Amino acid sequence: MGRILSILLENESGALSRVIGLFSQRGYNIETITVAPTEDSTLSKMTIQTVGDEKNIEQIEKQLHKLIDVLRVVQIGQLSHIEREIMLLKVQINSSTKNDIKHTTEVFRGQIVDMTSTTYILQLSGTTKKLDSFLKVIRNISEIIEMTRSGIVGISRG
Repeated sequence: MGRILSILLENESGALSRVIGLFSQRGYNIETITVAPTEDSTLSKMTIQTVGDEKNIEQIEKQLHKLIDVLRVVQIGQLSHIEREIMLLKVQINSSTKNDIKHTTEVFRGQIVDMTSTTYILQLSGTTKKLDSFLKVIRNISEIIEMTRSGIVGISRG
């Protein structure tokens, strides 16, 4: 089962490497990772999506707390939270697919952020499930030339 860990850590050289090293040394897989400074530029928020049972996740949390740069670890998937992901997608267009792609993008509340005579670049944000659903539909309409996804970011509610 996918788990989302929110990690507050010092915005210092090597901090990211130590967290990634912990996962690597223990054989834990990271499905997605995002890192950015917080409102306090001396701190960064890291969001990691990983897979494991409750025992493995608890072990990961304990090991993360031992790292000197880590200030807080929260499994936000266990709390009421909001999570989002951003996807950029370059698709092939032609006169017969153009309108369908535009309509489908609008239905999923996405945007066309760039276009040429043969391609659209689409931007969507939402849950992983929403983005996966969009991909399933758009693959039936057009060829996907290139795709990139941000990975999950999340925040607890309240």
